[in-house]
Amino acid sequence: MASPTRQLANSPTRQLVNLSTRHFVNRLSVNWYSVKTFTIDEAQSLLPVLEALLKRAIEGKQAAEKVESDLSELARRIYLSGGMKVDAASVIKQRSELEEHLKKARETIVEIDEIGVQVKDLDTGLLDFPCRLDDQVVLLCWRMGETSIEHWHTMESGFSGRQPIDDRFRRRSSSGNRPN
Repeated sequence: MASPTRQLANSPTRQLVNLSTRHFVNRLSVNWYSVKTFTIDEAQSLLPVLEALLKRAIEGKQAAEKVESDLSELARRIYLSGGMKVDAASVIKQRSELEEHLKKARETIVEIDEIGVQVKDLDTGLLDFPCRLDDQVVLLCWRMGETSIEHWHTMESGFSGRQPIDDRFRRRSSSGNRPN
C-alpha cells in the first residue's frame, strides 16, 4: 500500500490542475495566427457566461477535493492502524462521487477552452483571452472577482507581466476595426 503522502501527489484533483496547465502548455506549440482571438468588447461580453462556467468548475473541484480529503483520511487511518474494517459500499460511493465531481470540472474546463478562452488557474479563477495587438497575439487577462477585463500580458511574461489595458485595445474595439 502506498503511503498517504504518495497518494496525494498522484491525486485526481492534482490531475485536474494539471489538465488546465496541459491546455496551456499545448497552446505554446500552436500557430497563434490560426487561433480564435477576441477584441476587448467581445471578451467583456463573454464574462457573465464564463464566470458561471468557472464557478461550476471551481465548485466541482472543491467538492472533489472534499471527497478526496475524506478518502485520504480513511487511507491514513487504515495505514496507521495496520488495517481495519471498512464499509466498502460507502468507499465505492465516495469514489463514484469523486469521479462525478472531477468529470463536471473537466467538462467545464473543456467547454471554456472550446470557446477559445484559456483557464490558467482554476483556484483563483484566472482566464486569458487571446487578442491580436498590432502584429502579435497577446493575452487579455481576467481573474474572478474583477468587474471587467483591465489587464493584458504577453505570452512570455504571464500573469506577473500584467499591464493595464490601454487605448490601443479600446480604440480598435470601438472604431469597428476588429484587430483580430
